[in-house]
Amino acid sequence: MTFKPLVLCCLSVLCGSAMSADTISFLAFGDGGYHPDYPKLKHIEKPKNKAQFIAAEKADWLQEHRPLDEFNHAPIYVYPDTDIATEQTGAIATGKAMATLCQQKRCDFAIQLGDNIYPDGAGANDGKDDQQRMNDLILKPLQPLFAQQPDLVVYSALGNHDWKTSRKGVKLQTEWMAKQPNFTMSLQGYYSYTIGEPGNDVELFVLDTNMLLSGQHYYEVPLRPDGSEQGLASALASGQAEVEDIERHEVPVNGEDHRQLAWLADGLKNSKAKWKLVYGHHILWSIGGTKYDEGHVLRRLILPELCQYADAYIAGHEHDLELLTDDCSRIMPGNTKPKLPLIISGAAAKMRGTHTPFAQQQEKRYPEYDLVWSKSFIWGFAHIELDNQQDRLNVSFYTTPHDRSGRLEAEQSFSFARRGN
Repeated sequence: MTFKPLVLCCLSVLCGSAMSADTISFLAFGDGGYHPDYPKLKHIEKPKNKAQFIAAEKADWLQEHRPLDEFNHAPIYVYPDTDIATEQTGAIATGKAMATLCQQKRCDFAIQLGDNIYPDGAGANDGKDDQQRMNDLILKPLQPLFAQQPDLVVYSALGNHDWKTSRKGVKLQTEWMAKQPNFTMSLQGYYSYTIGEPGNDVELFVLDTNMLLSGQHYYEVPLRPDGSEQGLASALASGQAEVEDIERHEVPVNGEDHRQLAWLADGLKNSKAKWKLVYGHHILWSIGGTKYDEGHVLRRLILPELCQYADAYIAGHEHDLELLTDDCSRIMPGNTKPKLPLIISGAAAKMRGTHTPFAQQQEKRYPEYDLVWSKSFIWGFAHIELDNQQDRLNVSFYTTPHDRSGRLEAEQSFSFARRGN
């Protein structure tokens, strides 16, 4: 693809003396565009006090057949001079924690995993100025990073909330990013870029997964009380299955979703980079308990290419931190490549719980799948290092506490073999 001059400039800096050939290191964070100053419409039309807000969260928790003793919720924000409550944001705190980490570890660049603007993307009919909205939700949380690394570039993906209002809203965000020295995003929503010296480089493929999913017809099927997935036929017979609601403006135009899939397949197959990473907003696997229908569809669309060529897939969407693998045995019988790491880092501003019974049922039903680690009801992010000497992908997870201090707390680190030939 054709890169903007900004991207080429950033790549030349990274490939110079500031970057070692031995390692390539970067931040991965997602779902960071939330702040109570930009509330959901339902919170405006049906406001709740703190007790009512928590009670509603608890009711939703139990309706989804989650264990009562695991119930928790995000810290609560109460609007000044009112008793109206909503969930607190961790965006500023996470930005501070990332800046702290980048004083201790190399951060050559960063990837942003979508849902950069909550709740309805740019162009929302809420009386807010869009330039201020993007300054508040995208730029402000990362200013501590940019203050200490003025040349740091964030390579951004689009999420479902970025698409929520209109195509005009998507265009407003991509055009805003084109004017920002620290952000890169393609006007068409998907793109690739290469970082590092030839022979020790990485090509990253950025997907617009909302575009891919919006081109598909699929159902939302509720879980059984034990956390297992029920079949579509039985859910349809009982009237429990609902067609995924796709707004008219989200429907792909002139086969743009098919072009994206062909671009990904061709790009991965023909990439000359040592490492090949793919990232987008939506998950392939997760234990959140609400996104599995999307996971089924996205696995069908892109997992064959990922299993064949990619070294990892990175996503947000779930507001937690997770590490899973797929051994690709269902896609490639007799596969001898290492397992495909699936990194979820969607906790940059919002919190969500995981679904323990669902996680247990996934382990039973899908032999190719493995849950390695997870942590929920936290704010946090991931740091990924490509070790060219050992041919290892190392991923470390970090959180920051509920007090919004921005203090950096190390969680767990893991290492995977490079999957490429």
